[in-house]
Amino acid sequence: MTDRDLAAWVRLTLIPGVGGETQRRLLKTFGLPADIFAASRSALTAAVGAELAARIGGHDAAADIATALAWAQEPGNRIVTLADADYPQALLKGVDPPVLLYVKGRSELLNRPALAIVGSRSATKQGEANAHAFAAALAQAGLTIVSGLALGIDAAAHRGALGTAASTVAVIGTGADRIYPAGNAELARLIAEQGALVSEFALGTPPLSANFPRRNRIIAGIGRGCLVVEAAERSGSLITARLAADSGSEVFAIPGSIHSPHSKGCHKLIKQGAKLVDTAADILEELRWEAVVAAPGADAAAADDPLLAALGHDLCDLDTLSERTRLPAGALLARLLPLELDGRIAQLPGGRYQRLD
Repeated sequence: MTDRDLAAWVRLTLIPGVGGETQRRLLKTFGLPADIFAASRSALTAAVGAELAARIGGHDAAADIATALAWAQEPGNRIVTLADADYPQALLKGVDPPVLLYVKGRSELLNRPALAIVGSRSATKQGEANAHAFAAALAQAGLTIVSGLALGIDAAAHRGALGTAASTVAVIGTGADRIYPAGNAELARLIAEQGALVSEFALGTPPLSANFPRRNRIIAGIGRGCLVVEAAERSGSLITARLAADSGSEVFAIPGSIHSPHSKGCHKLIKQGAKLVDTAADILEELRWEAVVAAPGADAAAADDPLLAALGHDLCDLDTLSERTRLPAGALLARLLPLELDGRIAQLPGGRYQRLD
């Protein structure tokens, strides 16, 4: 795509009052964006009415277009349009697919098998640990983890998937040149290096409250399913789960205490038909997903049984595990790494481990 062609795509998305539905109607009627801007006023009026036709012909966005084109020339940056092969095809089946996406990082991840993990911004420590562990196991199995870069569950899920080949995609509610919240700036940098940051909003767009529910449809649309880890009864995560269900994707929820407000949303989803899960294997089984890493052979599994038994099903640090098994830390790490790669355990912050099978 030439700069002139790309400029026309960007210009189409910058016209005030011309939203996604109208943009797609114009594309269906006239073809490529350049054809829209070459059309007569009468033809535009017939397609979208006189008021919008006037806006299409009169809006001057030269400075913003130049900024977008310069951004796209920077290493690792791309503007992916509906006409590009790298446009996430799963979004075409969902609600209101964006005409273009600003992508910083690995744009090929947008068409890889993926799973959304979402939840509360004010998550509990256990909720964050669960999000990290599930994301690590699912990413090790080959599923790219998609979330929204928010504090709490989102950030924990992104961190769990970093370092794996499947990696993680963060769909943000600002322009791709801005990061919100500021506390996740370093995490965003790592995601841009190893995974991808994605936004449909024009460069420079601030963190407007209306943008975050809009970006949820992209989070839901890219994945084959959506896992809600923790959510209050009126959490925005439930919007993402509903959008995933509406697009035909599976919805999963981790249960919690009946007394915890952080579990109310998950329990509501389970009552409405979401699959209750307590291991990553539950999700892989429901998706009929074969992990990229093969399961260990019978001999290896038998040798690992005492170690898994010593680990138990609660969080356990290396020193405690060393005491239980009477193995030195170095020997333990050599045994734990293959189990982690096989998705049978997950390493959590603070050097703790959790059994997943």
